[in-house]
Amino acid sequence: MKRIVCMGGGPAGLYSAILFKKALPDADVEIFERNRPDDTFGWGVVFSDKTMGNFLEADAPSHARITEEFYHWDDIDVHFKGQTIRSGGHGFAGISRRTLLNILQKRAASLGVKQTFQHELDDTLQFGDADLVVIAEGANSKARGRQAEKFGPDIQVRKCRYIWLGTTQKFSAFTFAFEKTEFGWFQIHAYQFSKDLSTVIVETREETWAAHGLDKADVDQSIAFCEKLFAAYLGNAPLLSNARHLRGSAWLNFNRVVCRHWYDGNCVLIGDAAHTAHFSIGSGTKLAMEDAISLVRHVSHAKDVPSGLESYQAERSVDALRLQNAARNRMEWFENVARYENMEPLQFAYSLLSGSQRIGHANLKLRDARFIDRIESNLAAGCNGVARPRPPMFLPFRLRDMQLANRVVVSPMAQYRAQDGVPGDWHLVHYGARAAGGAGLVFTEMTCTSADARISPGCTGLWNEAQGAAWRRIVEFVHQETPARICLQLGHAGRKGSTQLGWQEADHPLAAGNWPLWAPSPLPYLPGISQVPREMGPAQMNAIKGDFVRAAELGAAAGFDMLELHMAHGYLLASFLSPLTNVRADEYGGSVQNRLRFPLEVLRAVRATWPAAKPLSVRLSACDWAEGGLSESDVVHIAKAMAAEGADILDISSGQTVSKQRPVYGRMWQTPLADMVRNLAGVPTIAVGNIFEPDHVNSIIAAGRADLCAIARPHLANPSWTLAAAAAQGYAEQWWPEPYLSAKSQLERAAERSAAAAGAV
Repeated sequence: MKRIVCMGGGPAGLYSAILFKKALPDADVEIFERNRPDDTFGWGVVFSDKTMGNFLEADAPSHARITEEFYHWDDIDVHFKGQTIRSGGHGFAGISRRTLLNILQKRAASLGVKQTFQHELDDTLQFGDADLVVIAEGANSKARGRQAEKFGPDIQVRKCRYIWLGTTQKFSAFTFAFEKTEFGWFQIHAYQFSKDLSTVIVETREETWAAHGLDKADVDQSIAFCEKLFAAYLGNAPLLSNARHLRGSAWLNFNRVVCRHWYDGNCVLIGDAAHTAHFSIGSGTKLAMEDAISLVRHVSHAKDVPSGLESYQAERSVDALRLQNAARNRMEWFENVARYENMEPLQFAYSLLSGSQRIGHANLKLRDARFIDRIESNLAAGCNGVARPRPPMFLPFRLRDMQLANRVVVSPMAQYRAQDGVPGDWHLVHYGARAAGGAGLVFTEMTCTSADARISPGCTGLWNEAQGAAWRRIVEFVHQETPARICLQLGHAGRKGSTQLGWQEADHPLAAGNWPLWAPSPLPYLPGISQVPREMGPAQMNAIKGDFVRAAELGAAAGFDMLELHMAHGYLLASFLSPLTNVRADEYGGSVQNRLRFPLEVLRAVRATWPAAKPLSVRLSACDWAEGGLSESDVVHIAKAMAAEGADILDISSGQTVSKQRPVYGRMWQTPLADMVRNLAGVPTIAVGNIFEPDHVNSIIAAGRADLCAIARPHLANPSWTLAAAAAQGYAEQWWPEPYLSAKSQLERAAERSAAAAGAV
């Protein structure tokens, strides 16, 4: 390459230019920036110790200068309800953004990079003779906008307003402080980045900001408001702004940017132009500079520019999406502070620190064991009969008269091995092994209330005495041989019934022998493929309600400890709840109250027949992942209504309502929904969805995001997942089957050796 142009002179553009000039010393590398060299609209920049290690490897001279200017800290302080909770061992450092820019500008100049300032950057056409154009203009990139059809940016304007300020107040730790006003919560993110200055970001929800009149306030008025509200943390130090030249409000909305494509021809996006990460995770500049490292590595060694850009996006989009998902979780935590206002300060702080779902219980313990000891002691004190602290996943839990030994649930998982709805030896072994594997609660697969309620011919059922006797055999084994409890999940497939087995062509109709389907509205699940269901009338509703009651009676006779009604995943009862699948014009359609009417009738009837001492759960899809689906307010209303009718806990899942869904997957990806229901509706919840490590369970329970955690696929691979987790964490009080005790001691010894080896390293 002969000429490389970087559009934008921020950290992303500068670092790209530096690394390209090092990798390709004969190339002309140029930077064009619309502002002056010393213009900057931020105060401090934060890097973790791990990030600094990456910078050292990429360019030692700039790394050395950056570290000379760093202000380093290990602690995080959370101020809430008059208390200060401190957690240590976090290993971060701050530097002035202006200082960082000056260091990178000088380093670029020393390598021969040409830098042009006060140059308007409208689009990439002005650099038509360049071999590579790096678009590093930031989140509001004009060049990306002009090529939007190619890059496919998705820009979400988020719910909070923030103002980025500075102060001469010195903070001994990264500081989060929360103050409640008559209109809602405000919070600050504050940290020291030099010996004289600190950053203070003030954030609040848009409606709270407007209610205080800050939408009409100028910079000085906004500063005065913030100084008064957060005076306890600022001492006598003033708040400072470098945005006084702006007209109107200096408060901004955070824009979450995700781009479908990162390159077009020889033009490539980098940093905030390609992706943004909320400032609460402190990773925007980190991401940008690590993008530069990856871009230069791929392009400078590629056979041509297009292949280099393709491999760059393939690598970095995965890393960026992972960090963006974590940043989204943390951002949503700060958008919803009111959700957690009833927590005690210690759990509130833990919830904040683990809010990204990227830092978990084990990592926090590694950073600050005393902090986690306080958390575990506090949780144990809140459980009757728990004398000593323990990993949160092994805390007991009670629903009505049912006591669970721990918080691990074997999730409902369809086996498709029943004959005429009757569970057989496969089911005895399947459920028995997982009960013996240490989980506190084992769920059956969705067990159908009639032959025509089944998803497939292989589904279990509970509509006759033969099926009841087969289930009783399984329940009795679980009770006789293990301390586990077992829950019967009842459901009706609705418009998703009469389909092939799960490992065949999923959701597609049977090749022959299909049975008629019922639904709230005559809408097929797969348009043009699925059978069109018949719309239910009063007679069908009464009949199906009766089927649920009969199945519940048979389940009680079989000895099940708990019952769950399946109102998720687009099955019959869920289809009433979602506006995407219920388009009725009568009293069972329209408003959320009307859509809820029939599911509540079923719940009310089942609760009346189910033993009062035994708990009842409802599985809900709390998000349809499709435009026009359930809203957050819908879900909270539904949750409260279910609890009022006798649901003791809600099993929170999502999606599978419509085939056009677009879920956002990731670790613990549905846990925020369980968190939302638990802490807004005030109802206990079960979290589900890609929870696959013991640390996930510990973190979810300790943070108060859910009360139980349902583990699916890991339990298919390892029925004794819970036993192995107990041994790995040194929790010796976990029950083991007597024939397996030799395995217990072996696993515990292996865990001790691994811990000792890790400590030696």
